[in-house]
Amino acid sequence: MAAVAQAICDRHTGVGADGWMLIEPASAADHDTAIRLFNSDGSEAEISGNGTRCAAAFLIAHGYQKDEMRVRTGAGIKRLRLLERADLRFVFEMNMGRPEFTAERFQLPLGAGARDVTLVWVGNPQCAMPVADFDFDWRALGAEIECHPQFPQRTNVSFLRARDEHTLEVRFWERGAGETMSSGTGSTGAFAAAVQRGLVRSPARVVTPAGPMEVRWDADIFLTGPAEIVAEGVFLPTSVF
Repeated sequence: MAAVAQAICDRHTGVGADGWMLIEPASAADHDTAIRLFNSDGSEAEISGNGTRCAAAFLIAHGYQKDEMRVRTGAGIKRLRLLERADLRFVFEMNMGRPEFTAERFQLPLGAGARDVTLVWVGNPQCAMPVADFDFDWRALGAEIECHPQFPQRTNVSFLRARDEHTLEVRFWERGAGETMSSGTGSTGAFAAAVQRGLVRSPARVVTPAGPMEVRWDADIFLTGPAEIVAEGVFLPTSVF
């Protein structure tokens, strides 16, 4: 599986992607479908918020009839609700669950000195770091944090800046994928950290390089964002076998 994921996600000889998902039929009555997610480096991840929306869009485009869907992921069953559809463009609200804070404020020792971060679990590990701006080499810092000894299984990293009390701007460095233009779990973790620190309030808009998503925190966190089908085809990874 790892070699196939690497071949498909390769941006020069493959399709090009941050990750690859396998969509499987339901195996029990408590969910409608199941997914497995592999990062572009071949490692398996618990969940992708954006990827789960994409899986839901794929299923609806191929005949799934309901506006609500239960998707079994490596982080448990996630519920999605279709809000809008225009041809192959979709908008879903997804219940991301309750964030679990490992450390609300933690001084992470790094090569350039300790940095103030929040460690939170949103189905996968997140290290969220408030910043004044993005005019620094956050990619290099993200790569350093991802593989830090503090995180034996590596971690996802988000750099967040509050524009106002209901707007959060974020950059992402993801475990197993590197820089990504957007992240559903990353947006959830960054938002949870920002609320916990008093930087923003619910509801909020999370502004990513790929566009904004809406997020609110009731008992659980709900994330609203798009999914668009841009191509379909057959990939033959003959060099892998």
